[in-house]
Amino acid sequence: MPALFPRWTNTAVRTVLISLAVVLPGVPISVMAWQRTPGATGSGYSPDQPVPFNHLLHVTDFRIDCRYCHASAERSSVAGLPPSSACTACHNEVWSNSIALAPVRQSLATNRPVAWNRVNRLPDFVYFNHSIHVAKGVGCETCHGRVDRMSQVVRTAPLTMQWCVDCHANPGPKLRPVDEITVMGRAVGADQVALGDELVRRYKVRRLTNCTTCHR
Repeated sequence: MPALFPRWTNTAVRTVLISLAVVLPGVPISVMAWQRTPGATGSGYSPDQPVPFNHLLHVTDFRIDCRYCHASAERSSVAGLPPSSACTACHNEVWSNSIALAPVRQSLATNRPVAWNRVNRLPDFVYFNHSIHVAKGVGCETCHGRVDRMSQVVRTAPLTMQWCVDCHANPGPKLRPVDEITVMGRAVGADQVALGDELVRRYKVRRLTNCTTCHR
């Protein structure tokens, strides 16, 4: 009796089965890997701003504290952006008529805030509170990087779920005394492990890794 299917169909079926065995797990694995790349996380993202505010100049040269512009970081869920009046405290005398400050002058004239472009953004389903992190000893540069070296702010942290959970599971290495929160380039000494453990106790830091910590 002749064969119902030609011999090449055996090879074809094997090829299809092997391809499915590779593709089915390969696609989700590839997507998960891509989500951790800078292209997906936005690491290195640096949007232009309506006012070319130079952090390197203001933080390093003029030594302006982070909280002068981001005044609500210690008491609110959001760090906040500076009101235009904060700029004019200095710029009434310096560059007050410059083209670069035109959006600030317009903001004051219309009583509407400058439309700054967000650099760090979390999904809407993620809850984050600035004040609790600051109160527990998480420094600004931990999440925002060395802004004192940035003429234009760049997103440095991946802000992935794994990145957050790693810190929540073992917060000690990232903690510092609260009076050093805004210090840039803080040296991490050999005693950081002991210091971190002590700060965990002092600030009553909990290792929160349950889903409802961030997804409410």
